[in-house]
Order: sequence, then structure tokens, then C-alpha cells
Amino acid sequence: MAYPEVIRVFATSQDPDFDGPWQARTPSNSTGSAVVIGPGLLLTGAHVVANATFLQVQKPSQPDKAIARVRAVCHDTDLALLEVVEPSDFLADIEPAELGPMPRLRDQVAVVGYPVGGEEISITEGVVSRIEVQRYSHSQRHLLAVTVDAAINAGNSGGPVFGNGKVVGIAFQKLTGVDNIGEMVPPPIIRAFLDGVELGKRPEIPALGITTQNLENPLLRKQLGLTATERGVVVLHVDFAGSAATILHPRDVITSIDGLPIANNGTVQYMGVHRTRYDVVLGHRYTGDVVQLEIKRDGVARDIELVLKPWMPLVPRSRYDQPPLYFVYGGLVFQTLTRDYLTTWDKWWNKAPKEFLNYYYLGYRTAEQHEVVILTQILADEINVGYSHLYNEAIAKLDGVPPRDIEDFVARLSAARGVVEIETTSGGMIMLDAEEVRKANPRILTRYHIPRDRTVGLPGSMPVPLRATP
Repeated sequence: MAYPEVIRVFATSQDPDFDGPWQARTPSNSTGSAVVIGPGLLLTGAHVVANATFLQVQKPSQPDKAIARVRAVCHDTDLALLEVVEPSDFLADIEPAELGPMPRLRDQVAVVGYPVGGEEISITEGVVSRIEVQRYSHSQRHLLAVTVDAAINAGNSGGPVFGNGKVVGIAFQKLTGVDNIGEMVPPPIIRAFLDGVELGKRPEIPALGITTQNLENPLLRKQLGLTATERGVVVLHVDFAGSAATILHPRDVITSIDGLPIANNGTVQYMGVHRTRYDVVLGHRYTGDVVQLEIKRDGVARDIELVLKPWMPLVPRSRYDQPPLYFVYGGLVFQTLTRDYLTTWDKWWNKAPKEFLNYYYLGYRTAEQHEVVILTQILADEINVGYSHLYNEAIAKLDGVPPRDIEDFVARLSAARGVVEIETTSGGMIMLDAEEVRKANPRILTRYHIPRDRTVGLPGSMPVPLRATP
């Protein structure tokens, strides 16, 4: 088979620089694969076009390229929908591929794309070896994935996986340290993404907003009020302002979700075949949808409904297509703690400050703290002499009050008068005269070639001036 519907994607991307959040890194070029799914429409992986500034697409065995743009993207599910801009009829001679059903174990599949090392289309064949919830490396979300024993290499990403002539997945990642084991986004998640685009839904996967523990210990089940035949998971924590806030309580036992009984190891029988994590049901849901739960609280069975909301961890996971939030005040550079900032350390899970890792792995949002504001560096100037050792610390208080988030912190600091006091979580003390900072800021920004003292959109930021078009 020639697979004319499989298209090559050329992306120019420019990633943010989290060490210098006012600037971007040098643009880089990469390639990926995509599949035609409609008139002028291509389906590919979100990581193929993340932070992209310019996109081109190329048909098999043809030198000419067309300009494309992102129509919709869901970074949670690593899926993106592209549309051809110029020429608009570039894909008119190609019959769109059809999305097929969920594959079964041992089904024969073909991974089709343009891996690095050549210019022509590549086809690798294999079988479906596993279907369960996996961690999507692009978003750090746990969603349903299909494992195949066919090679998925750089450049293959975003390309289709065919079974019986239909698209049964989009290749998105490979397992490290092993050969010929790759993973693809399955049809239920692809359909939910495409349907969501048509319906105008938010391009994200919602979350239950809880932390749970499996109940494989019989005494623990008994103490929580379960009978000998009842199974489930126990709620340990309920996220502030999340889907389950004020509805579920710690020590509630969830026995079923959307009518699927939950086993003591936290799994359900999904689609009647695949035993995997109980939150698998979220992969084809949208923000605002309702999920049905059966719980036991203090030994009493209850039926409840949760209106699904976005996942809102204390430390945001990888973010794309948006600049980092920063604020320069008297040479002190403040940012929001994010996973992106943590990755500025090589082997960050070992080398990043332990305080930051604790926030990442164990921290939860509260009414008082929605984000962690951190001091990432100090640009030397006479106004901040003596504070150079206090970088890479979280901010505990501003004038005696903990910051709720970066917007609250910037608004209060921008409006401050007289002497302001900033306390770090190690107990470090910074005092600055607000009027002297206002005089020093232009000098510091000029000295370090920083165009703006804060991210556009933060309190007090000025709009970016429009340039005349020549």
C-alpha cells in the first residue's frame, strides 16, 4: 500500500527559556508525520507542533510543500488538528483516511510515517501487545494507550497506525531502554478530541481532583465499613476547588465509577475487556461533563455525581504555546514554580532543589496558596547587595502575608510603598525601598537587556505596542 494520506510535517519551533524567562531559545527545526482525515485537515501529535512558529506539510514523493497552521490542539492527549492554509487545495487529490474501531490484542497493525534517516515513507508492522492506561510523556497525564511491538522513531511521531485499512491510533511515544515497543493514542481518545473540536469544548482532559489508595488489605477494608464482598479505593485527599471539592471527603470509599465496579487494586474492566486504572473513563470526557460514583461513607452507601473540572496541581505540569510568568523587581527575578522550570536542571528529579521537588510530588493547592512563587535569580545591582545567596527559594511571605499566586504577588508588590519585606521559605529576609526600586528598574533592565519587567498579562503590564506594517 502507498498510503498517500500520510503526510510529512516540517515544524519550526521556539521554546521558552526558563532560565531567562523574558526571552526564547534559538528556533529549531523538526519533522513529524500526520494523516489526512478531512478536506484540508490533518491529524498529528501535539508534541510535533508544540511551540511552533511556522508549519509546512509535504505529500509523499513530492517536493512541493504547503503552509499549515494549528486549528486545535490538546496537549493532554498529545493530539493536534492542522489545516492547510496555502495552497488551500493542496490535499484535494487525497482521499481522507477513516478512523477505525478500538484494536484488540494480537491485532496486526502498521505504523506509517517519516522517521529520521530518509526522505520516503516508512512502514513498520507489528501486533498490539497491551491496552491499558499509560503515562503520556508530553503532558504527564495518565490516559488509555495501546502498545505495539513496532518501531516508533523520531519523525514517526504523529503518524497514523493502520489496522484493516483504517486508522486505529496515532503514534506518540516509545519506551526507553527497549527495542520496538511503542505506544499510540487509541480511537476513543481520538474521537473525543475531534468531537470536542466540533462542539467547541475545552481541549483538555478533566480530573476527579482526588488522591486515592488501593484497598488490598482486608482489615483496612473492614475498618472503612466495607463488607466482605465489597471492593474499591479510599479517598486520601480532595483537591481545593477541584471536581470533588465539598462532595467527597477523606476516608470515603469509591466502589464504582460510571457503573464500572472498582477492584481493590484500583482497576476496572474497561470496555468489558481491558483491566486498567479506574480513571480511564476520563479519557473521553470534557470539562463540565458529569461522572457517576458509588461510594460508602461511614459504612453507608451513596450515589453521587461529580461535575468534572480541569486538573489543577499546585505545580503545573508541562505547558506549551504560552510564555512563562515572571516579574523582575529590583533585580530579583520571580517566577511560578512549574515542571518546565524544574527541567532546567539535568536529571531534575535528583538535582532540582528538594523543596521544589516536594511541592511537585506532594504539594496541594489550598485556599491560601494556588501556586508557588519562587525567586529564581538575582541580577546584581547596588540595590540588592547582600541578597545574592537567596535564589532558587520559594517566597513564604510578602509584608507578612503569603502570596496566593504570581498575580497576587505582582499586584501587591507593584502597589507597595515604603519598605517592602520579602521572606523566603528558608527564613531569608529581603528588604527593599519601593521608591528606590522604581528608580533602579529601568537601569537594571537596560543593563541585562531585558525588554519588559514582567510577562504581558500580569498586573501592571503595559500592552505590547503595535508595529506599523511596511
